[in-house]
Amino acid sequence: IATVFLDRCLAFCRTGGTVSAVMPQNWLFLKSYMKLRERLLKQEQWELVARLGEGGFHSSAAAGAFTILLGISHTRAPEGHLLCGLDVSEERDATGKARSLLDAEMTCVEQGRQLENPDYIIGVDQNESGEPLAIYAKSLAGIDSGDSQRFRFKFWEMDSLLKGWIRQLNSATQTMEYSGREHILFFEDGKGALSQCPGASIRNIKYWGKQGVSISRMRNIPASLSIGESWDRNCACIIPKNNNDLYSLWTYCSSQNFITQVRRLNQKLSVSEATFENIPFDLDHWTKVAEEQYPHGLPDPYSDDPTQWLFHGHPCGSVIWDEETKQLAHGPIRTDGTVLHVAIARLLGYRWPAETDSGMELAAEAREWVQRCDALLPFADDDGIAGIPSLRGEGRLVDRLRALLAAAYGTAWSPDVENELLRAAGYTKNDGRLRGDLEGFLRDEFFASHSQLFHHRPFIWQLWDGRADGFSVLLNYHKLDRRNLERLIYTYLGGWITQQRSEVAAATPGAEERLVAALDLKGRLEKILEGEKPYDIFIRWK
Repeated sequence: IATVFLDRCLAFCRTGGTVSAVMPQNWLFLKSYMKLRERLLKQEQWELVARLGEGGFHSSAAAGAFTILLGISHTRAPEGHLLCGLDVSEERDATGKARSLLDAEMTCVEQGRQLENPDYIIGVDQNESGEPLAIYAKSLAGIDSGDSQRFRFKFWEMDSLLKGWIRQLNSATQTMEYSGREHILFFEDGKGALSQCPGASIRNIKYWGKQGVSISRMRNIPASLSIGESWDRNCACIIPKNNNDLYSLWTYCSSQNFITQVRRLNQKLSVSEATFENIPFDLDHWTKVAEEQYPHGLPDPYSDDPTQWLFHGHPCGSVIWDEETKQLAHGPIRTDGTVLHVAIARLLGYRWPAETDSGMELAAEAREWVQRCDALLPFADDDGIAGIPSLRGEGRLVDRLRALLAAAYGTAWSPDVENELLRAAGYTKNDGRLRGDLEGFLRDEFFASHSQLFHHRPFIWQLWDGRADGFSVLLNYHKLDRRNLERLIYTYLGGWITQQRSEVAAATPGAEERLVAALDLKGRLEKILEGEKPYDIFIRWK
């Protein structure tokens, strides 16, 4: 409708009259408006295009609208006429944008040169030299499952990759060599339920196994390397026609220049795959840059992020890119907020795919950390259930966890490191002091923090009776079968109940309340074990 109003306003003008309008920006680059752009470039004189971005109006009713301020005169532009451009989209509100319009840096380009742009896209930034990327690579769409809740899981939701499932690249959260490796897809060789699902689209399978660059199609379009995995609809995979060009493509796609050129052609929140093929690419220039950044070649797959299937599994091990040697290297021991989560998961018997899949492509440095994980296997619990208080003759969870961390850190382990890990996990007050000790973190904070880290798809569960001094265990849900549920009820919880009855007899303060809470929990767990309605349905965590 906005473009119809623009056309109508131009029709109202006498020759040389000018229309100024604030309007949506998407018609400047979407393919469906190509003929309109061509006509207006040939028949009208463009004066100004100022990108306002989101928040161009004072009214909250216009929230989410991405706008431009356009000035266009009703006369044919003379040869060499300059179209002026401004960009104030970084300002957050209309007041800030209005202020910036007065002093923002202006760029000017020949209006006639806009007719040389792919699909006559309007771009007021300076275009980078080079040929269209399509000459050197294909930009390809990924699979759309049609029902991601049904067919796509996080890899940690399964103990191992079951038959019919494949690993699938998703959008990277930031530009780095290896990211976006969280999802698995129930694909069944493209012949199962997914292929029959309404809305599903299976495409470009013949390009699986080929190296390329995965580009998120949203917002800041972060990039990651692809080593031949399948990929989903939220990212495009740029596959070079010549494998030797991968280094240059990656160096370009991971640069700010790439983002600038993409946004020059397409300011829509979600960028189409075709846009990437239209951006200019100077192969010679980016080959030289690649030779400087990667003189020994691109790094092999690695990750210190436990939400990536490439993660080596060691609580404190790290692999880094060394800018001096331009190669991967062992980094300093980690004390970030994920260390406690990895250690607890290991203690409860979880192992990462990089540990169990010997055929996974990994950097040598990452494989070394996988091997060092073998020394931590004896600390794994036999049934994946660990009591925060001492249960079933096992030690307290906090003592077992400290023993595992001491083995992982070696001589570097100390009480100061323990406190550093608690701070990194966010277990602090507003003034920066710790809220409690490691046992308090396990009882009060771990599960919520674990759920947040693993995208609200937790595989370590906390089962407790609701009392701060009561029964509480952490368990690995991959090991929670009927046998272990019975053990949980009658051995772990049963032992706790026996202990509370003894304390009631000894008139221990609080024992009677703990006994009542434990018996109530036992009754609810037995209903799940018996499986009578409404306790016969397992609801997947969402």
